[in-house]
Amino acid sequence: MGLISAALSAATSTLSQQWKEYFYCDAMPYDVLAVQGKKRQSGISSNRDDNIISSGSVIAVADGQCMLIVDQGKVVEFCAEPGEFIYDSSTEPSFFGGGSFGDNVKEMFLHMGQSFTFGGETPKDQRVYYINTKEIIGNKYGTPAKVPFLVIDPNINLRMNVNVSCFGEYSYKITNPVLFYTNVCNNFSGTFTRDKIDGQLKSELLSALQPAFAKVSAQGIEYSQLPGFTTQFGDALKTELSQKWGEYRGIELVNIGVSSIKADEADEAMIKELQRNAVFKDPSMAAAQWVGATSNAIQDAAKNEGGATVGFMGYNMVNQAAGVNPTALYNMGTAPAQPAGWKCTKCGTLNQGKFCTNCGTAKPEDAPQYKCNNCGWVPSDPNNLPKFCPNCGDPFNEEDIVR
Repeated sequence: MGLISAALSAATSTLSQQWKEYFYCDAMPYDVLAVQGKKRQSGISSNRDDNIISSGSVIAVADGQCMLIVDQGKVVEFCAEPGEFIYDSSTEPSFFGGGSFGDNVKEMFLHMGQSFTFGGETPKDQRVYYINTKEIIGNKYGTPAKVPFLVIDPNINLRMNVNVSCFGEYSYKITNPVLFYTNVCNNFSGTFTRDKIDGQLKSELLSALQPAFAKVSAQGIEYSQLPGFTTQFGDALKTELSQKWGEYRGIELVNIGVSSIKADEADEAMIKELQRNAVFKDPSMAAAQWVGATSNAIQDAAKNEGGATVGFMGYNMVNQAAGVNPTALYNMGTAPAQPAGWKCTKCGTLNQGKFCTNCGTAKPEDAPQYKCNNCGWVPSDPNNLPKFCPNCGDPFNEEDIVR
């Protein structure tokens, strides 16, 4: 049994007068994944069995469809090329891939065909099925529970887990119709709609969200930036779902859209607070913030219900208790950065040039030099470092090394 393209048949011009049965499929909407072929009989056909295909029958295939002939529950014909084909029961099984399917689909089909026995027995059950090969769009998803996401902000050395909810849509495509028929929809009657598997697909997609989030967050992408990284997010999900969807069901995740990703309000407030506080490591920014707060405080003191004098007395007490000098902060922020110093290994003299001013010894290239990365303060003894900068209070660590 096999298919012959009607375009290669010598009887093409009189095809409409020669066919015994004519199998076809109307255009399939997006909610239909597979449908059993419709059968139209001519006057010359004596076959009244809907599940038997007479030799010489015509089978039509449209764009966006893949036709399968199933004999005794096994796929014996494969055609994804648009056109009309004549069914010939005396020929070997045929594979018309149409260039849309890879070698793995062809190898799977040929392997199934080799295991099928051609003993000349009268067929008992033959069916024509059409598989929808268009992109199935508009599949909504949403996390019923919060998903952990690691927020990384290298600017303030922040690494913290937040709980996010995620909503959007995804699309998929049947890329291996033989596998889809065999493992998902086999031997059905009428139509096979996507609602029969959407619940399972959505459940597996949501289960894959957490490892996909982990792979994306490892790239240092903040959750607020995720909608701009849907490609990376989709690739991570494809990796997680390739075996379940691709290798077992013949389905491929095509696109995934992220319409909303939102962290808990408490987590969002904490991130913003940490980022805002990190700005004040800059003395100039801290001074500006203090001046702004002081200006607001003076205006509030003038409006005091007990009188402006009482208000300003309270303001002065608070200001003295705080002990902050905005002028000193401004001076720290505008002071020129000091060059990193180094201690001579021969005589112990503190130097800032390339050679020791006391004995002329060259500066060792591999010796670590230190300078506060916040205010530029240089320690007098690089071998005896304080834990915190005495000028601004910033902790000393590897970030303060200057080569």
